[in-house]
Amino acid sequence: MNQPLLDSINWEKTPLIPAIVQEWGSEEVLMLAYMNEEALKLTLSTHVAHYYSRSRQKMWQKGESSGHLQHVKELYLDCDQDTILLKVVQDGGVACHTGRKSCFFQRVDMSETPSEVIKQIENYSISDKLYHIIQERKFADAKSSYVASLFSKGENAILKKVVEEAGELCFAIKDKNSDDIVYEAADLLFHSLVALGYADINPDLVKQELERRFGLSGIEEKNSRG
Repeated sequence: MNQPLLDSINWEKTPLIPAIVQEWGSEEVLMLAYMNEEALKLTLSTHVAHYYSRSRQKMWQKGESSGHLQHVKELYLDCDQDTILLKVVQDGGVACHTGRKSCFFQRVDMSETPSEVIKQIENYSISDKLYHIIQERKFADAKSSYVASLFSKGENAILKKVVEEAGELCFAIKDKNSDDIVYEAADLLFHSLVALGYADINPDLVKQELERRFGLSGIEEKNSRG
């Protein structure tokens, strides 16, 4: 363990420091996370990236659920001793929870006016916005967050809501009530996103699967599964 490096950081002043992550070799920026003293010690001792989650308020090893570990090849401390740079080999080639290589995939066109950029961000996929909120609220107070209350009850409660909302949508369609159909469809989509969040499956992966099927007949797609 590099004790002089740890000693140079004023953890009392900055208990959390940014950690910029680059792909070793290509130098591509993969993500930005945060480290506390314990996370840095674990990273130095294991050579596997560990971070501190501000939303969950706990330690986490990158890839502990997905298997996309980050093997640290080089580690640098900046001139102010308050930012870390990691150069890593990324297992699976995926650093972002959306299934993309890098978290920085939303390019902003610098030729657009600020209002156009804001509008572009505001119009970004509602499913992605909801999914991020769901992930952030997984470990929130169950008394103040509906999503957190579902997660606190566990898998059966989450899946029961999906089945329940699917049934209510079917009844709304049978009743031919347009307002109810839209309302119940929104409920079903929302609870489906909660279920995806429980499984740590980003909706972008579902979109990719739909894109894969585009142009295939339903019969061809079903036969391809066999």
